[in-house]
Amino acid sequence: MITPKEAKTLNDAYSARHTLISNQITKRPDNRSTWFSLEEINLFLQYAKDQAKELGYELDGIRVYCGAYPDEGEQVGLSTAFLIPTTSGGLGKDGNGGGSPDIPGANGLNRGSQGDPPGANYPQ
Repeated sequence: MITPKEAKTLNDAYSARHTLISNQITKRPDNRSTWFSLEEINLFLQYAKDQAKELGYELDGIRVYCGAYPDEGEQVGLSTAFLIPTTSGGLGKDGNGGGSPDIPGANGLNRGSQGDPPGANYPQ
């Protein structure tokens, strides 16, 4: 757990990167957050547990990745976050204790709602 003060510190430290993305890459404000409803999260967790079992794994966590939608014509894709199920496995792919590996072939969760407005900082 982190405090709101710690969350604000993380948000503020990210601001320089966000400004670079917005000014240099997307040439407009980029998305700063992704929101998922509690229902979506709970349904995804149950789905991930079931799919992990079908694939021969045991779900032990969820990894959050940063991503961006591809550009479509004149529309520059906004940043997003997506969730991928993980399984116990000790060392990560780099062999340095990077945590549990992603479950091969498992589906992830995306398509959360963007910030309001997309470039809004913490807290919203």
